[in-house]
Amino acid sequence: MPIALGDVQQAARRLAGVAHRTPILTSTAINHLVGAEVYLKCENVQRAGSFKIRGAYNAIAGLDEAPRRRGVVTYSSGNHAQAVALAARLVGTSAVVVMPSDAPTIKRAATEAYGAKVVEYDRYTGDRAAVADEIAAAEGRTLIPPYEHRDVMAGQGTVALELLEDTGPLDALLAPIGGGGLMAGSAVAAAAMCPGIRLIAVEPETGDDTRRSLAAGTRVRIPVPRTIADGIATDTPGELTFPVVQRLVYDIVLVTDDEIRDAMRLAFERLKIVVEPAGAATLAALLAGRVRPLPHRVGVIVSGGNVDAATFARLFGGA
Repeated sequence: MPIALGDVQQAARRLAGVAHRTPILTSTAINHLVGAEVYLKCENVQRAGSFKIRGAYNAIAGLDEAPRRRGVVTYSSGNHAQAVALAARLVGTSAVVVMPSDAPTIKRAATEAYGAKVVEYDRYTGDRAAVADEIAAAEGRTLIPPYEHRDVMAGQGTVALELLEDTGPLDALLAPIGGGGLMAGSAVAAAAMCPGIRLIAVEPETGDDTRRSLAAGTRVRIPVPRTIADGIATDTPGELTFPVVQRLVYDIVLVTDDEIRDAMRLAFERLKIVVEPAGAATLAALLAGRVRPLPHRVGVIVSGGNVDAATFARLFGGA
């Protein structure tokens, strides 16, 4: 295992006073619809709009003085981009972010507003990791990848750490999965704190690389997914995260874009919160009846809320 509970606890100490301890929402209406007690960990109101600040800050703040001065580089479709940009500013260093040319406008704008330099690539034909590696080599920057990093994984695990500290034992925990940093970090923390908890990952139906990889027993690569859930639209699981998922995750369930829209609408209308598509995937899985057998007490990680007003309206057929 690349990380242990102690690494997550250390990350929590480093993040104290930096990352928000996000609220946990409950809803009688949602409990009735689902048929279970649902506890939503709302990372959509986290700094920079998602859980990603946890891993990014933990990794950058952990750098020695010399590499910290030289700055960092990363690649991301949006949320990790913003998190690295903000974390670099907080730590007092610079950041370069490789982003797809079709990244959501709100995410690119926020990344640049935090002070990072954005370098574009084509997500369907380009190799973002290769571009970032070239920048790292040319400028002496440290690569802070979205999930292939032990400190990033440990930082993301603080989401589950806080959730279980606040709710007590749960029967199941749902997290969205793309590269696997959030799921792996949360799984390590939850399995240690709450033995017997069912850890369930949620993927978009068109981007089921982790489900296929678990079935094959090895990491497989699929075409770059086309889904509204851009934050979890990966083509292969992470090399570091996949063994953790193999060992600890109980099940992987799939949701459609329409089911994600329904969950976003419900969160907006009933909970009065704005959730981005990737962040709504977990709630979508519960509402669509994908989780069987149904647990009694279930934690749901709502991973982010970075969706602009125009996109939000378009998703629901608005003007």
